[in-house]
Amino acid sequence: MKITAVIPARYASTRFPGKALAEIGGKPMIQHVYERTLQSRLISRVVVATDDQRIAEVIQRIGGEAIMTSASHETGTDRLAEVAANLDAELIVNVQGDEPLIEPLMIDQAIAPLAADQTIQMGTIKTRVRCLHDFLSPNVVKVVTDCNNNALYFSRSPLPFFRDKWQDLKDESFASGKLLCFKHVGLYVYRRDFLIRYAAMTPTFLEISEKLEQLRAIENGIQIRVVETEFESIGVDTPDDLAKAQERYKKIHP
Repeated sequence: MKITAVIPARYASTRFPGKALAEIGGKPMIQHVYERTLQSRLISRVVVATDDQRIAEVIQRIGGEAIMTSASHETGTDRLAEVAANLDAELIVNVQGDEPLIEPLMIDQAIAPLAADQTIQMGTIKTRVRCLHDFLSPNVVKVVTDCNNNALYFSRSPLPFFRDKWQDLKDESFASGKLLCFKHVGLYVYRRDFLIRYAAMTPTFLEISEKLEQLRAIENGIQIRVVETEFESIGVDTPDDLAKAQERYKKIHP
């Protein structure tokens, strides 16, 4: 099975312009993502999709592959679909360009269900929420799933609502698993043909309300298979997130 990872990366991020080139341990963030994605056992090709020559040059300098895309794309999915239209691959993996510490095994975990079951069109990852801050933060997307590990809903709000356990809303309750909820890791796997159709769908009410593209699939009745991982990653959306990623990197690489 041909599986290609596409890392969408743009310079003009709304909340953190230029974050793709922000340095962690002396390397631009986008380089960390690219190099870690290459370590996946199931990925056969990795490309960075960008509309910024500076980002492309970082990848090209290390011998990687960068594809220039339109600057008019409103979402990473649109950028992904532009590249996917010209790829010879059965599965397309969307590895976010702001996940510099992503574990390569997480990528393989997300791919596994689609590799085993041809009926699954889209998949992603979740990991346990381990502190109250993440549960309450609108920058941390939460997900709830059904008994078959398909997504029921994604939200920036606390999810689920612990009606009778608000007194337990403290770090230790999440760390121990007394309050069990999950945050979404922005890693997606698509069948190529589905991805192209999905990107062409009209944005939906919940998607626009929450600013979460994956809700477009749910609102259109498409199941998203969600795999739980033991790993925890740090998505960099703000300068504060960058500081956390830099600190985590120092602990891993003292």
